[in-house]
Amino acid sequence: MENFIKDLNELVEKISDDLEEEQKSEILRLRDNLVELKERKIVNTAHSVMELIVARHLLDKGYSVDVEYNLNSISCDVYGEKGLGNIIVEIETGFVPPFHALDPQRYLRARISSKIARYSHYCSKFVIGVPQHYLMPVDEIFLLPPRKRKLSELKRVKSLCDIYYSNPPVTINEVKNARLHSIYILDVDNASLTELDPETYYEILRKHRDILIPQ
Repeated sequence: MENFIKDLNELVEKISDDLEEEQKSEILRLRDNLVELKERKIVNTAHSVMELIVARHLLDKGYSVDVEYNLNSISCDVYGEKGLGNIIVEIETGFVPPFHALDPQRYLRARISSKIARYSHYCSKFVIGVPQHYLMPVDEIFLLPPRKRKLSELKRVKSLCDIYYSNPPVTINEVKNARLHSIYILDVDNASLTELDPETYYEILRKHRDILIPQ
């Protein structure tokens, strides 16, 4: 707990240096919320650090921000509102539970697909934040507008999600209408982020895959 507070305080000092007092107060409030959640063993250090970096970014964009926010029975890592719009940012680190040691890529593809399918219906902008070192497996179907998604591909993604997430299952309609608007690349060392559109991120992913797994 002591190390958790120390790390968060160091980050808060780094990201709050050029903020106005009102925004500094918001960052401190979010820090306090995360400390309370850590005491309840709900969050960890790496995840919390990235949530604060995202929160700082959204504050700069004029959003009111919360972390670990409950919205319509789902828990959002970072939630923001601005005017009539809202944003959900889910942090994905690439962690694979030990019981999926033999199918890590399939597990991660299903996890990401299910997140997009479930969460994006509750917001006007859905974003996934990833650390620089993680190449997140995004399914190509989410690059297409809903009207261009073939039923066979919708069934394929649903079947993948059903392997790991069945209570409740992801529906065909959720997959069809899901939207991934942006991906945040998180530079934790420098407490900053870069926003990419999914098409650009997928192209980066494809190039790395071609290098690492030659056809």
